[in-house]
Amino acid sequence: MPDPAVDPDPYDLAEWWAGLPGNVRGGLIFIFASAIFSVMIALIKLAGERLHVTQILFVRQATMAALAMPAIWAGWPGSLHSERPRLQFARVGLAFCAMTLGFSAVIHLPLAEATVISFSKAFFTTLLAIIILGEIVRLPRWAGLAAGFTGVVIIIWPEPDTELQIWHVAAIASAVCVSAVFIIIRVLAQVDKPVTILTWQAVGVGTLMFVPMLYFWQWPTPKEWALLLGIGVLSAIAQYFNILAMKAGEASAMAPLEYSRLIFATVLGLWLFAEWPEARVWIGAAIIVGAALFVLHREQLAKTRD
Repeated sequence: MPDPAVDPDPYDLAEWWAGLPGNVRGGLIFIFASAIFSVMIALIKLAGERLHVTQILFVRQATMAALAMPAIWAGWPGSLHSERPRLQFARVGLAFCAMTLGFSAVIHLPLAEATVISFSKAFFTTLLAIIILGEIVRLPRWAGLAAGFTGVVIIIWPEPDTELQIWHVAAIASAVCVSAVFIIIRVLAQVDKPVTILTWQAVGVGTLMFVPMLYFWQWPTPKEWALLLGIGVLSAIAQYFNILAMKAGEASAMAPLEYSRLIFATVLGLWLFAEWPEARVWIGAAIIVGAALFVLHREQLAKTRD
């Protein structure tokens, strides 16, 4: 007879979950977070059919700030103290631009197309790390960067009878701003507490959104209020599960799983907006994802050698 005090219960999900390797648990959580994030993006596109992007983002930031208020209030006003306030201001400004440009692109471009272009932030982050942080990059990684940018060009290159859309430019500019935010956070994380970074994000971006939000404000319908509140709640949930994923698994194991967002975006785009990516988007996506995985592999090899 098995001893119930020793043998695990095969029907105990908690024990089964705890017995999984950390990277497996982290990967499953990360994919779940990516699905939640993709739904949030789809809700932004739905709300953006009538409401201005700054109104959507202000309510999103206000909802997220309200959910994070216990952590912010516990350290207030000390949570605002930063060793690098100029960098904090720069980060807030770049985050404002990244959100405004990126979510505007989501509203006006097919969902999968905007998602694929956002993946280019991996290449811009590497490029900015070279310029700002002085990181050394060898020839194979340069080749990966060149291939990734080629994929972006294939996606945004206009047809013979069309012109380059301003929303393609907005999506790329958003990716650049996101990359700059990542680089700044790397620096700030060395000198400031996480709650300080969270507080500046919540207060700063919300403040910048306030004036344009007032200018473009339209009173939402009950359905639109549900969309706006859902966007804020899902944003907070996705960020929370991202943190759980990073705690459970290694960051290098989680990074490739971000590209699962393309699957979710394609399904949601087809279901909600009757969108199916054109051939150029699939070709560009294959090049971008392949190049990003190659760059990630080279970075891991470099760390192993070091």
